[in-house]
Amino acid sequence: MSRFSVTRRQALLGAGAVALGAGSARAQGRGRVVVGTWGGDYARLLTKNIEEPILKPQGWEVVQDQASDAPRRAKMVAERRLPRGTADIQGFSAANMHEMGEAGVAEEIDYSRLRNAANIIPAMRYKYGIGHIYSGKVVLYNPKLVAAPTGFREAIDPRHGNKIGFIDIQYQFVMVAAALAAGGTVSNIEPGKELLLAAKRAGARLYPTNEAFAAAMQSEEIALGMMWKARGVQWQNANIPVQMVAPVEGVPMYVSGFSIAKNAPNKAGAYAYMDAMLEKSAQEAFAVDMGFNPTVTNAVVAPDLSARIGFTAEEQRRLVDLDYAYLARENNAMKDWWDRVFKA
Repeated sequence: MSRFSVTRRQALLGAGAVALGAGSARAQGRGRVVVGTWGGDYARLLTKNIEEPILKPQGWEVVQDQASDAPRRAKMVAERRLPRGTADIQGFSAANMHEMGEAGVAEEIDYSRLRNAANIIPAMRYKYGIGHIYSGKVVLYNPKLVAAPTGFREAIDPRHGNKIGFIDIQYQFVMVAAALAAGGTVSNIEPGKELLLAAKRAGARLYPTNEAFAAAMQSEEIALGMMWKARGVQWQNANIPVQMVAPVEGVPMYVSGFSIAKNAPNKAGAYAYMDAMLEKSAQEAFAVDMGFNPTVTNAVVAPDLSARIGFTAEEQRRLVDLDYAYLARENNAMKDWWDRVFKA
C-alpha cells in the first residue's frame, strides 16, 4: 500500500478531528459583525475603544463597512426585500435612525437584550436606535477677528459679510439654527430662510466638509460659523483659533448612535456591539478622544474635561432635541432650497 493511502478508519478519525477542531473554533469565536460607519477618526476610535478592547476578547470578529451615511441608508432601503442584508448595525445620526425606522428597514430595539440598558440616559433611548455620543450645536468664532456673539442670529448677521462660513453637509442643522434665530422652531424652519438669504447675499462662504471649514478658520479666511461643541474642542486641541458660545436661542442637540438592520445577518452580534459601545470604559474614552458627551449615567468624565465638552446647568436648560419626523418629511425640500441658494 502506498504511504499516501488512507484507510476508511483513518479517514473517519481524520474527519472527526476536523469536526472537533471546527467545533472548538466555534466555541472560541462568537461570529462576525458587520458595522456600517463613517470613516476617519470615528471609525478609528470605534476600533480603538470598542472593537479591540471589548468585542475581540469576547470572540467577535468586527468588519467595518465605511461610507458616508447617505449611500449606507440607500443600501439599507435597496436591500429591504432580501432575507439577509449585508450589514448588521449602522452608525447614524438620531435623525437618520428615525428615517430608517420609518422606512421599515431598522429593527425596533429590544432593550431587554442589553446588559447596559439601565445605564442609558432616557433621552438617548430611541425606538429604532440608541445614542452613542452627543453634543450640541454652538457658535464658533475667532476672538482675534470678531467679538463674541451671543447666539445664532449674531453669527449669521450680514454685517460679517464673507467672514461667515457654512458647512454644506450640515445644511439641516444650519437651517434649524437659523429658524431658532428668527423665532421659528425645530418643527418650522421657514422663518430662518430670510436670514440665510441675507447672509448669502452679504458674501457668506460655503464649505463642503467640516475639515474644509476648519481649514478656513485656521487660515482666518472666515471668522465665525456653527459646529458641534465636541468638534470645536478637537479643533482647539489642534491649535485652531476658535472659541465657542452656547446660543441664547437654544442649543440643538446632535446625537450619533446605532441602528440594527431589520434583516441583519447577525442580530446577536449587533446587540453585542451596542452593549459594548455603552460600556463605561468605551464611553469615557470617547469623551477624551472625541470631546463628545457620554450617553450613559455611569460614565465618569474628569471635571476639567467636562467643563470643556459639556454644558453648564443653565446651558443644559437650553438644549433642544430635533423633530426627527419633521426633518425626515421635509428633508428633500430643505436640500432643494439649500442647493438653489448656496450652490446655484
